[in-house]
Amino acid sequence: MTQPTQTPHTILALDLGTTTGWAVRGYDGLITSGTASFKPRRFDGGGMRYLRFTNWLTEIDRLSGPIEAIHYEEVRRHAGTDAAHVFGGLMAVLTSWAELRGVPYQGVPVGTIKKYATGHGGAPKQAMIAAARARGFSPADDNEADAIAILLWAIETKGGVA
Repeated sequence: MTQPTQTPHTILALDLGTTTGWAVRGYDGLITSGTASFKPRRFDGGGMRYLRFTNWLTEIDRLSGPIEAIHYEEVRRHAGTDAAHVFGGLMAVLTSWAELRGVPYQGVPVGTIKKYATGHGGAPKQAMIAAARARGFSPADDNEADAIAILLWAIETKGGVA
């Protein structure tokens, strides 16, 4: 008797910020990752970065989805006020986007991600990049490396929402 093959769930992992790191395990089981810039352009109004983020989420959902779970890096302390505002705005867009579509989402503490990837909860950015490379990925920066670590944590520890 053969066991039915289970189709992998599409999971999106994010490191939210002006340069957002992302990693997706698609419905086909393949993992892709990268970064997306939500830096305001010269003549943008204050909300344009958030509209671009909304459109970007919808496009990821269309191309790789449907997204069945979202995990993001839950930052409790920011280096500056601007970074905190950007994170809060992106998180508000993300959670409302997910709520409208019935997609479960979960924040994962920074220390949890770092400890999972490197064995040390206070690991520096370069250690996160090295950990992703050791797993066969080629992250462009620490944002992408963090997203990869979040995705692998969700898949491998079953600590995620899906």
